[in-house]
Amino acid sequence: MNTLKLNNLNLSNPIIIAILGTGFKRDIAFLVDGSDSTRRGFPEIRDFLYNIITNVNVGIDNDRISIIQYSNVAVANFYFNSFLRKEDVLNAVKVLSHKGGRPLNTGFALQYVKEHIFISASGSRHKEGTPQILILLTSGKSRDRISEAAFALKKNGVIIYGIGGKYSDSDELQTISSENNVLSLADFSELPKIQVQLLEAMKSNPSYNKTELIGKCNTNYIKGYVLCSPISLFHVCFIAEGDRKRRDVVFLLDGSDGSRNGFLAMKEFVQRMVEKLEVAENRDHVSVVQYSRDPEAHFYLNTYKTKEEILDSVRGLRHKGGRPLYTGGALQYVIDNVFTASSGSRRLEGVPQILVLLSGGRSFDSIEAAASSLKELGILTFGIGSRGSDSRELQRISYDPNYALSVSDFSELPNVQEQLLASVKTVSIPITPTSQTVTADYFTPRKDIVFLLDGSDGTRNSFPAMRDFVQRVVERHTIEANRDRVSVVQYSREAEVHFYLNSYTTKEEVLDRVRGLRHKGGRPLYTGAALQYVRDNVFTAPSGSRRLEGVPQILILLSGGRSFDSVEAAASSLKELGVLTFGIGSRGSDSRELQRISYDPNYALSVSDFSELPNVQEQLLASVQAVAMPITPTSPTLTADDAIPRKDVVFLLDGSDGTRNTFPAMRDFVQRVVEQFNIEANRDRVSVVQYSRDAEVNFYLNTYATKREVLNTVRGLRHRGGRPLNTGAALQYVRDNVFTASAGSRKQEGVPQILILLSGGRSSDNIDTPASSLKESGILIFGIGTRNSSREVQRIANDPTYAQPVNELSDLPSVQQQFISSLNNVLVQVKPMTPTVAAERRMARRDVVFLLDGSDGTRSSFPAMRDFVERMVERLNVSEKRDHVSVVQYSRDPEAHFYLNTYSRKEDVLDTLRGLRHKGGRPLNTGAALQYVRDSVFTASSGSRLVEGVPQLLILLSGGKSFDNVDTPASSLKELGVLIFAIGSRISDSRELQKISNEPSYALSVSDFADLPSVQQQLLTNIDTVFVEGTSITTTTIAEGRRQRRDVVFLLDGSDATRNGFPAMKEFVQRMVEKLEVAENRDHVSVVQYSRDPEAHFYLNTYKTKEEILDSVRGLRHKGGRPLYTGAALQYVIDSVFTASSGSRRLEGVPQILVLLSGGRSFDSVEAAASSLKELGILTFGIGSRGSDSRELQRISYDPNYALSVSDFSELPNVQEQLLASVKAVLIPLTPTSQTVTGL
Repeated sequence: MNTLKLNNLNLSNPIIIAILGTGFKRDIAFLVDGSDSTRRGFPEIRDFLYNIITNVNVGIDNDRISIIQYSNVAVANFYFNSFLRKEDVLNAVKVLSHKGGRPLNTGFALQYVKEHIFISASGSRHKEGTPQILILLTSGKSRDRISEAAFALKKNGVIIYGIGGKYSDSDELQTISSENNVLSLADFSELPKIQVQLLEAMKSNPSYNKTELIGKCNTNYIKGYVLCSPISLFHVCFIAEGDRKRRDVVFLLDGSDGSRNGFLAMKEFVQRMVEKLEVAENRDHVSVVQYSRDPEAHFYLNTYKTKEEILDSVRGLRHKGGRPLYTGGALQYVIDNVFTASSGSRRLEGVPQILVLLSGGRSFDSIEAAASSLKELGILTFGIGSRGSDSRELQRISYDPNYALSVSDFSELPNVQEQLLASVKTVSIPITPTSQTVTADYFTPRKDIVFLLDGSDGTRNSFPAMRDFVQRVVERHTIEANRDRVSVVQYSREAEVHFYLNSYTTKEEVLDRVRGLRHKGGRPLYTGAALQYVRDNVFTAPSGSRRLEGVPQILILLSGGRSFDSVEAAASSLKELGVLTFGIGSRGSDSRELQRISYDPNYALSVSDFSELPNVQEQLLASVQAVAMPITPTSPTLTADDAIPRKDVVFLLDGSDGTRNTFPAMRDFVQRVVEQFNIEANRDRVSVVQYSRDAEVNFYLNTYATKREVLNTVRGLRHRGGRPLNTGAALQYVRDNVFTASAGSRKQEGVPQILILLSGGRSSDNIDTPASSLKESGILIFGIGTRNSSREVQRIANDPTYAQPVNELSDLPSVQQQFISSLNNVLVQVKPMTPTVAAERRMARRDVVFLLDGSDGTRSSFPAMRDFVERMVERLNVSEKRDHVSVVQYSRDPEAHFYLNTYSRKEDVLDTLRGLRHKGGRPLNTGAALQYVRDSVFTASSGSRLVEGVPQLLILLSGGKSFDNVDTPASSLKELGVLIFAIGSRISDSRELQKISNEPSYALSVSDFADLPSVQQQLLTNIDTVFVEGTSITTTTIAEGRRQRRDVVFLLDGSDATRNGFPAMKEFVQRMVEKLEVAENRDHVSVVQYSRDPEAHFYLNTYKTKEEILDSVRGLRHKGGRPLYTGAALQYVIDSVFTASSGSRRLEGVPQILVLLSGGRSFDSVEAAASSLKELGILTFGIGSRGSDSRELQRISYDPNYALSVSDFSELPNVQEQLLASVKAVLIPLTPTSQTVTGL
C-alpha cells in the first residue's frame, strides 16, 4: 500500500493527483497602484499586465481577468465578465490610462475588490470552486489600515500576490500577501524580470488558502500538483481520520431473479458495512434500495438514526425478484428520490454522498445519463459485480473506473469488503458546502427551458430520437415550481404548444407528457413564425415565464430543414428579449440559418442525423450551464451599444457656484462621451440639464437630431451659477420634465433611459425620494462625484458600482475610459424594455372579480363554470401583495361568496371555489348584479385597491339575456376604471355582452359552458394585451396629462391654539400652490379652515387660475375659536367639498387629496370620518406640530407614512419637499386607468 506523507498527515491510497495545466481555470484580478507616484512607471506596469495576460489561457471556461486601479479610491477598469476573449482583454489593456490621485489607500482598495470584484455579479466563479487570485502592484506605503481587508480576502479564499516598488513597506506587503507570495523591485522597469517567477508561482499554488478555508487542514502542495478528492479539483483536501464525521451512504441492491441465490450474501455484506460505520444523527446516515424492473426504497437516509434500527431493518430484507434488470432506471431513481434533502441527503451541507451498487447482471436499459448525473452531483459511486455482470458497465457507472470491484460470486463479498471500506474512508472527506456548485443548478437554481421541435413531414422518421433527446435533457434538470420549468412546442406550417412552462411542476409529469408526444406532420417548415410564436405565447408571464424575475430564458430548437419563411425578425426579437437560443440541426438544415437564430453562432450545433443527438447532448448541457446565469431583475431597460440601436441619455450637470472653475472639464467630458454615441432621430438622443438651486434644460432629447448639432451646443454651454445645490429637486425635475414623451423620451417604445449625473458637492435637499422615483420608472442612473459628493452619488446611482469617484471634477479625463467601460459593461448585461415588459411588471397586482350567472338556466353547466374559475385562479399569483380574487353569483339577486380581502392565499380561494354550489332562481338581472359589484365589491372596505392604482378586472359569465337594463351600471363600472370581460353561451345576447364589456373584442362566446377551456387562453391573452397597452402608458407619461389633474383641499386648524402659527401655515399653502399647475383641466384647489365649526374659504370650482387662488390665500385671516373638532371638519369636507357640485372630479378618476394641518388633539372622534375618506379613495396627508396627537394623525392619514410632524409650524418648509414627493409618488398609479387601459 502506498502512503504519501504531507506535513505529518498520513494518507493511505491517495485517489487523485491532478496535474495542473491548461485544464484548470482561475479568476485573476490585478490591483494596480494608479496614484500620482506611478505616473512615470505606468507604461511599464501596463506592459507587464499585457505580457502576463498573454501567457494565461483566457476564456469563458478558462481564466478570467479583471483590472482595478486605485489611489485614494478604487476604480474597476473592467470586471471578470467584461471580456471573455483574450484579444478583447489585451485590447482593453492597451488603452489603459493612468488614474492619478493621492493619497494611497491600499486598505480601501482591498476592501473594494472584496465587495465589488470577487463577487458573482462581476463574473467571479468563487462559488464554483474556481481559484481566486489577486495580484497587487503598489509603489508605496498605504495611508489607511490594510490588515482587516487583507484578512477578509484571505478568509474568503483569495490568494494574494504582492509586488512592491522601492518605496513599498515590506512588512505591509507580507501582511497583505498570502504565504511567501511577495516580490520586490527596485523600480517598475524591472517588472519583466519577475514575470516568469509570478507565472510559475501561480501554477504551483493555484487553489484557495486551505488553512484558512477549512481550518484543520495543513497539507502543502507538491509543486505542479494538488492532492484532491474526486469531488472538486480545488479547495478540497484530505482530512485526518478523526475529521471524517459525516457520510450519506446508499446501498443499491440487485433484487432481480438472477440474484436470488446471492441475495443472502448481499444482505450480510450490507450488515457488515453498516457495523463499520458510525451511525448517528450528526454522523453517518444509511439508506437501502432494491431493484429489478422497478426500484423500491426499503428505508431512506432520514428513516433511522441508530445503527440498531438499520441492522434490524436489513436483517428483515426479502428478495424482491422480477425481471429484466433496469440499472439505469434504478440509478436515476436514487438521484431523484434518495439523494434529496427531503429524503435526508445532506449534500448541500457538504456531507459526502456515497452510493454502493451491487449488481449481478448486465442492465437492460442505458446507464449513461444517470451515471453521468451522479458524477455531476458529486456522488461517489462504487460498483461491485459478480461473474454475470458487465465489468465495463460497472466501470462506467462508478465515479472512477478504479472504484469498480468484482467477485466471482456474491458469497465472496467479504474478500472485497476491506478494500471498499478503505476506499470509502479515503475519499469520503467532508466537502465544503460548495459541492452544490458541481451542477448548473447552483448557479442557475431556476431556468425556464422551451423545446421547439421540427414536426414537419421531413422529420417523421427521426422524431423518436428528438423525443428521447428531450427526455434525457429533462432528466438532467430539477423540475419544480420554484426551480426549473419546461415547455415543449412542435411546429411545421403552424406551431402547437404541447404544454406551457407552468403546466407541470414535477419531473414525472413532464416526462410522462414527453413520452406521449406524437409527430405533428405538415409542410412547409415555417421556423420564423414558430420562433415568433414562442416569443409571443410561451415566453410570457401568463404561460409561466419568470423572465421579469431574472430567471434565465432558454430556447432549444431542433430543426431538420431550411425554413420557408424569414427567421431574422423573430430571432432578433428573441435576442432583444434576452432569450438564449440554442439551435441543433441535421444534414438537411441550413447551418448559417441556425447560427443566425442562435443567441451566439457558437450555440449552433449540428449532427448528420437526429439519431446522433446523444453525441452533442453533453456539449449542449455544458453550454447551457455556462451561459444561463441568473439575470438581475431590477434593470429590465437596457442593452449594449452594439446590441441595441437606441438610447435616451440625459446629462445632469452641477452648475452651482462651487463648480465654476471645473465646468470646462465637465463640458469636455460630455463632449467626449457624446462622441461615443450614434446620434440620429431614430438612434441615440441626448439632453443636457444644468442645475444649482433650480434646474434648467439646455436642450431636450428631441431638440437635435444630429451629433454635430449636439456637440456644437455642448461646446457653447456656459456655467449657470447659483446656490444652494438642490440635487434632489433636479432629479425630480428631469423625471417630470425631461424623461417625458413631449421632451423626446421614447420610454414607451422600450428605449433605454439613462441619466448621467456629474455632481461637485453635497445636496442641500433630500435626494432619496426622487432617486427612488427615477429608478422605479426604469431609468438607469450613473454618476461621477467628487470627494465631497461621492457617497451621495453612490446612493443616487442604481448600484454603487455605477458611481465613479474623482478628487475634483477637473480629474474627469482620468476616469473617462473607465466610466465608458463601466457603462458598456452594465448595458451588456441587460435588455431593452419593450412595452410588454413594462406592462407585465405593472401587472404584479390585480383585483379580479368573477361574476357568475347562477340562474336556473345554468344549473347543468355550473360545474364547468366553476372549473373555469379554478383554472383561471391557478394562473394568478394570489397573495396579500399580488393578486386578489372575489366571486359573486347572481340570478334575481347577487350574492358575494367571498370578497377581495377575504383570502390572501391561492389554496384558500381554490378550496372555497371547489365547494361552490349553484344558486338558482330567476329572472336573470345582470344589470343589478353589475351595480352590486360596483357598489359592494369594488370598494376599499371589500379589499379593492383601486385608489392604489391596482388594475380592477371583472369577468362575467352569463348564460342568458338580462331582464333588466345593463347600460347604466356597465357605464358606471367603466367610469370607475373597471375592465370588464364577458363570456356568453349560445343563449346569451352577444350585443348585450359587447355593450357590457369595455370593448366589443373583450366579449367572447362559446356554444356551451363546457367549451370554456377553448377560450381560456384567448381571455388571458386579451387581459395581457390590455395591460400592455394601458399600463405602459399609465406608468410612463406621468407629466403628459393624466398626472396633471388633481383636486387638492387644504384643511387648516384655525383654533385659538394656532394663532401664532397661522401665518406660517398660510405661507406653506402658498408655496404648495406655486408647485401645482392650476387650470380648468389641470389642478383644482380648495381651502377650508376649522376650529369648532369648519368654514370653506373657496371650493374646488371657485377659481381657475393660480393667481386668483394665491390672492385669496394671501387674504386669509385666522378664524379662532375652540374646542378643536377635527372629526366634524373631516366629515364636512366629505359632504361639502369633495362633491361634484363643489368641483370634485372624483368620478372622472381625478386623484383627490386632502392636506390637513392640525396643531392639537381633536375633541371629537375622528375614526368614522377618516374611514369614510379612505373608502372614497381620498388620499389624506396629516401634518402636526408638537401639540398634536401623532397617533391620531396616523389614523386620519390614508397611510401612517403620510403623517408628518414638525416641532412648530414655522418649520413647515422642512417637510414641504417630502410632502410633494409623497404626493407625486402616490399619484402616479392614481390616473384614470379605466379609459387609458381600454383605449376608450
